[in-house]
Parts: sequence; C-alpha cells; structure tokens
Amino acid sequence: MSDPRAVLDSPLLAHLAVLRARVGALVDVRSAGDPTAGDPLRGLYLSAEAARRISAEPFGHEAHEAREAQEAHEIQEAHDVAFPLPDLGGDDRLGALARAFGLSPLDAHILLVALAPDVERGFEALYGYLNDDVGRRRATMALALDLAGTGPFDPAARDRFHPGAPLRFGGLLDVEDEDRPLPGRALRVPERVVAHLLGDDTRTDAHLMGVGVELLTPAPAGAESDVATTPLGERVAAAGPVTVHLRERVPGAATDAVVAALLGAGRPVLRYRPECVDTAVARAVLREARLRGAAVVVEPLPQRPGPLVRALASSGTTVVLAGAEAPDPDWAPDAELLALEAPGEAVATADLWQRELGSLENDFDLAEATAAYRLSSDQIRRAARAARALAAFEGTAPTLAHVQHSARLVSAPLLDSHARRIRPAVGFADLVLPEEPLGLLHELTARARHRDRVLGEWRLRTGGGRGRGVVALFAGESGTGKTFGAEVVAGELGLDLYVVDLSSVVDKYVGETEKNLERIFVEVDRTDCVLLFDEADAVFGKRSEVKSSHDRYANLESAYLLQRLEAFDGIAVLTTNLRANIDDAFTRRLDVVVDFPFPDPEQRVSLWHSCLAGTPKAADVAEEIARCAKEFELAGGAIRSAAVTAGYLAAARGSTVTGADVRAGARREYRKAGRLVLEGRAPWAP
Repeated sequence: MSDPRAVLDSPLLAHLAVLRARVGALVDVRSAGDPTAGDPLRGLYLSAEAARRISAEPFGHEAHEAREAQEAHEIQEAHDVAFPLPDLGGDDRLGALARAFGLSPLDAHILLVALAPDVERGFEALYGYLNDDVGRRRATMALALDLAGTGPFDPAARDRFHPGAPLRFGGLLDVEDEDRPLPGRALRVPERVVAHLLGDDTRTDAHLMGVGVELLTPAPAGAESDVATTPLGERVAAAGPVTVHLRERVPGAATDAVVAALLGAGRPVLRYRPECVDTAVARAVLREARLRGAAVVVEPLPQRPGPLVRALASSGTTVVLAGAEAPDPDWAPDAELLALEAPGEAVATADLWQRELGSLENDFDLAEATAAYRLSSDQIRRAARAARALAAFEGTAPTLAHVQHSARLVSAPLLDSHARRIRPAVGFADLVLPEEPLGLLHELTARARHRDRVLGEWRLRTGGGRGRGVVALFAGESGTGKTFGAEVVAGELGLDLYVVDLSSVVDKYVGETEKNLERIFVEVDRTDCVLLFDEADAVFGKRSEVKSSHDRYANLESAYLLQRLEAFDGIAVLTTNLRANIDDAFTRRLDVVVDFPFPDPEQRVSLWHSCLAGTPKAADVAEEIARCAKEFELAGGAIRSAAVTAGYLAAARGSTVTGADVRAGARREYRKAGRLVLEGRAPWAP
C-alpha cells in the first residue's frame, strides 16, 4: 500500500493547489459583479434579469479579450494569484506523460482542469458555480479555456479538443454531452489516467480485462529468463519506437524471443491476443503502453486486421505484429511498417520443459521426447501445467505419457472436418518388418525430431523456398503394414495421426479440391501431427497429356501439390499400392521412400503371434500357426483379420482360441483374397 504522505506531497497535487487558488479567485471576481450571487437558488433557474444582463454584455473577440484581461487584473490585484501554464520540463509524471503523448502546455492545463474533481471533491462545487449550473460539476471546454486566459473564440485553443488532437487521440480526455454546443460540453479524464498521474500503476486498465491482454514486467536483476533471445529480438529491443510485422509459421515461436529481449532491456510488454478486430481495445492497449513506456506485441493477427494495424501503427511506441500471413501494404498505407521474416534458428526448449515440469517419474530423455513438438514458450508452460495436473491426479510425478498427452492437446490441429484422428497405441515393438524398411522408419522419426537443428542451425536446407517438412512414401501391397507403419511413427514421436478423408477433400468443382488441401496443409504447418494420405495415388497421380479440359485441370491439381510440398513444414506420409502411379516429380520431393515387402513365412509366424498376444490360447495354437504361416500366404492386414475371426469363434463358444479357430480364420481370409483353398489339409503341408 502506498504511503499517504507521499501521495499528499505528489507533484500532481502541487499543480492542483495552484489551480485551486486560481479557481477560487475567479469565483470571487465573478461573484462580486453578479447581482444574483446571494440568491440561494442561483444555478437552478435563469431569471429574466440574468438574461437581460447576458444580452447586454459586449460580444466579439475584442470584448472577450478585454473581459479576460479585466478578470486577470482583478485577480492579480485582489488575490495576487497567477496561473501560468504547467511547466512540462520536469521529471514528474505529468511531464513524462506530456512527452509520451506529445502534449503542449495548454493540453496539460486542460488535463489538469478536467481531472481536478476526480482528485479533490471541492472542485465540484466551484465548477458548479462557475458553470452557473449546480448540476454540472465537471469542467466544461469554455471553463478550461477561461482558466487558461483564452476562450472558445480562439481557433488554436478549440483545436486541442479535436478527436485527432493529442488529448483525445491518445485517450487522455473524453468530451461528453455531444448534444450540447462545444463550449458547454463536459470534460472527463479516464480513471486509469488519473491513477497513473497519482503514481498508481499496480493494475492495467479495466477495459483490458478479459480481452486477451497480458502485462509482462521485466524480471528482477540477476533473474534468469525462460526464453533465449535472438539477434532479431535484440535489434527490435534496441531500436526506437518502431512498428514491426513479424511473419512466423508457428504462433509465438519467434515473438517469444522478441518479448524476452524487450524484457531483458528493462521494458514492460503488453501481449495482446485478439480474437477479433476491436479498435477500442487497441486504443486502450496503446494508451496503457504509452503510460508505462511499454512495448506492444500482438499475436496472432486476426483476419482482416487492417483497422487494428492502423490503430496501432506509428504510435510512438514499439509495436510488434505477428502472423502467418505476409503483410498487406493496404493495412496501414501511411505507416512505416517493417516487414521481417521470423528467424529460422531453433531455440532450445528442453531447459524450459525441465524447469516447468520439475522432477520426473522415471528417467527418460526429455529433450528427445519433446524434440518433435514445435511449441512456443507459452505453449510449453501450458502443456507442462497440464502434465503436472494430470500426474497429480494419478498420484505420480510427470511421466513421458503425461508430457506427450499434454503437448498433443496444446498443439492439436483443427482437422476434424477433413481428416480422421488416430491416437497411436503402438510402437516399433509391434511392427514386423525386415531390417532395411525398419531402419528407414527409424530414420524418418529421426528426421522429424532433428529437422530444426539440421535445416536451421546447420543450414542444410536447400534454396527455392523449401520448407522444413518431412514427407515419406510407403509403398507396398495391400495389407503389408503401410498405415500401421505410419501409426508407429506417430506414436514414436508422441503425435496424433490424421488420415485425410478423400471424400471431404476431392470436389467436382474446379479449384475446390486445391482449397480443401490448402486448409489441411496450413493447419498441419502450424501444429504438430503426422498427416497420412492413404491411397495417395488418387491425389498424387501422374500428370497426363492434355487432350481435354479435364486433363488440364487434373494436371493443375498435381502442379499445385508439387508446389505445396516444396513449402510444407509438417510431417506427411503417403501410402500407395502402386508406386508406379506416383508422379516422378513427387518422388523427387520425398525425403524417405519405404518399400513394405510381402511377409515371408517367418515374418508371418511373428505376425500371427503378435496379433494373438493378448488372447487366451489352447496348447495347439503355436503348432497350427506355424503350419498356417507356411500354407497360407497372407499379408499382415489379412493375418490381423484372421486373428480377429478366430477370437470371435472362441468367444462364441466361451472357450480359448484353438488351432482350429486359427485355421478357420486363415482359410476365410484366403478365400476373401480369391485364392483356392483345398478341402482338408494341402498335400505339401506337414
């Protein structure tokens, strides 16, 4: 709580004391020549005598100047009171505010006159008398100018009340009673400005509550920052008042470093996350920033942000606007808007994860577990809080599952209308593949984890605007494990798998398919997931010779996809049964191509055991599996279906899975594939 004696000794009250003497002297002078001064109902009605007296007064510029000069002379003689305009060269808050908002001495005088009733209630009665209306206890425009030695007749003085003048444009003064003539309109100073001038900055403006505005203050000296700065952030912090548009693909990834640099330079930051364009809130944010000497960071920009950018740009303070879209010159044609690209260097986040999570349940590599997530520092804090809360609910310290679950929730894409989400529940231990394709899948996960280091820090990204995406092609016959392999990769990375729904993407109207695909790519670019194009040759097929308009538009779709894959920043897997149907130009843009072979008898045995691992089995199952694996050439997907059939047969009997159930399931899948099944056991079977 502030010291009351310090408040009473504040420079603002010293200014108001001088104003109080001037107002009191003006009351004495006007009451001496007022025949109705002794009337107890004065100010409640207008008598005929008072009207005649007003009509008989001289009118015009010279008459008003003469009256002002006479009043000033009488005040000086009778009360020895002078009221010069405030001196704005001092270090007090009024002087600092005047410099921040570009106020003139007359502006500062008007501000003092307007806020006086909010600080000292005695001014209410005095203003009521001078306004000749006991109900109007705030200063009017005419009264403020009378106390300054000028009046409404002065064009330069009237201009100080224009909406574009510093007082009103900066949000320091409200002019009320719009139905009245300008000289009679009441003046009000917002409470936030009054509190600031009195030395109270403990809270932000009430209008900024619940609208996505967060005040960040510099850490105490010697405290360690959670986020490392970047050269770009340090340049923004060192520059003067600038308006910067920072284009970033992942929200907050680059602005966090800019905020850290500003806070490190000792500047408060107002972080504004607008849900829509609201210029009134933008002006309140800007006023708060100028009162505190703070910078404004807006991210992400809403759709059609032109009015918001115009309200904030070239405001005399540092403003950072961040968004995924390139800046439009029409947003603020008259403003000097610096357009910058977010730096490509990755910022280490493992330390922030460790600080936010604290002690962990088991010893796992936290940096490796979180490397696939492209989260901002704010998202990491939210994910860590969620992981701690979930772990506390289960009565343990945070585990790998808690961390990955919370991170997925924070960075979940909005793809439910165009893709089907699969929450991976499998890993490499569940995958039966030869050594070479298995090694390629491990390489794919390594690429997804370390792409920021290799392509960013080590600068191994090629030119041509190529993104940091990882795109793989899984080729093989139906049922060989291509979709299962994509799920394993997603599970290993701790990400969700989204299978693109072609029925919601492909459209018969020209250009609509590309628009639907663009929505998917944009969403995956800014979030963390694995995108699966199953049966990808339906979309990524070869271009053909143009013989009709249909061929031309089909080739246009392929050309769009070729360009989009170049700039892709996410993780995508394409699967196909016919690799030859994929255009060669797509193959060049692939990072990993994995061929899923048809399983041999040994692998089929492993697949059978893997599929039946959790079922109760009879003693003859293992022997029958060995025979079926040799007798029936089934792919992994067919073996899984056969195992499910065996499970249903056993459940219907209320007993365990037997060798006969396994053979029945295998025979059924063999027939489904159109293969000949001999009655009884084959002659070559043992």
